[in-house]
Amino acid sequence: MTVQQMKDEILRLKAENDICILVHAYQNHDIFEVADYIGDSYGLSEKAAAAKQKTVLMCGVRFMAETVKILSPEKTVLLSHEDAGCPMAEQLSVQELRELKAKYPDYAVAAYVNTTAALKCECDVCVTSSSAVKIIKNIENKNILFIPDCNLGSWVAECAPDKNIKLINGGCPTHMRITPADVEKAKAAHPGALVLVHPECKSEVTKLADFAGSTTEIMDFAKKSDCSEFIIGTENSIIEHLQYMCPDKFFYALSKNCVCENMKLTTLVDVYNAVSGKKRCEVVLDDETIRLAKKSLDEMHRLGSM
Repeated sequence: MTVQQMKDEILRLKAENDICILVHAYQNHDIFEVADYIGDSYGLSEKAAAAKQKTVLMCGVRFMAETVKILSPEKTVLLSHEDAGCPMAEQLSVQELRELKAKYPDYAVAAYVNTTAALKCECDVCVTSSSAVKIIKNIENKNILFIPDCNLGSWVAECAPDKNIKLINGGCPTHMRITPADVEKAKAAHPGALVLVHPECKSEVTKLADFAGSTTEIMDFAKKSDCSEFIIGTENSIIEHLQYMCPDKFFYALSKNCVCENMKLTTLVDVYNAVSGKKRCEVVLDDETIRLAKKSLDEMHRLGSM
């Protein structure tokens, strides 16, 4: 079977089997072409909740599929590859968080959406990279325990200086590979290019950027900008996608090492196996986990709409 034949078969099977395919922006472009929706993790879970299909396939990592299940408990939720996890989402255990909450009882706990469902159950509110600043500013409590990404947390702390934010030692291993030296080298090679980075990068890197934002915000910035050259400081698959979206512009990797091994586990064959039923990884959560985890997501919506 050729790549195109497989894509055609996936499109046929997903319609036949009533499956909605969600594709995170860090997947490869072949998988993009069979998607119903493409985007950031939380935005995809909202699309799934509104979709008419009864089965949802998340082409991403496990915490993303869990979030889909939390928002759509009545639907069957599949993960494209059973081993696709997120090191950052798993850096803090439930017991460790409970100990931190006991140590800082007067702190509100804000969790980056890149956390497990079990951790979300223990938190007051979730945030996304695009909503974090607004939500943290709107939290009534001045004292905030921010988990697990200290890089996103430090970026938020700079944007919300009136809050007392305590950070936990965690972060995205992929984005943490990018260094200030990478920025200097890329700028020297492409002096006319704008540097666009994800706030999961180290603060020393983010401070050197022309723009910092979520994956979707980075892509939107590049598409709308009058500039013709960009240095991209997030997972390197974004460069390929932008090259297709903006063939008249040029995109360069801030670091060739910014590759998420977990995202790269999913292949087009995995998608085919999932929609055909040959190999399925269903994500299941109990009712109590769904109920408790959803509270932190509902609070995110409340604070985000203020």
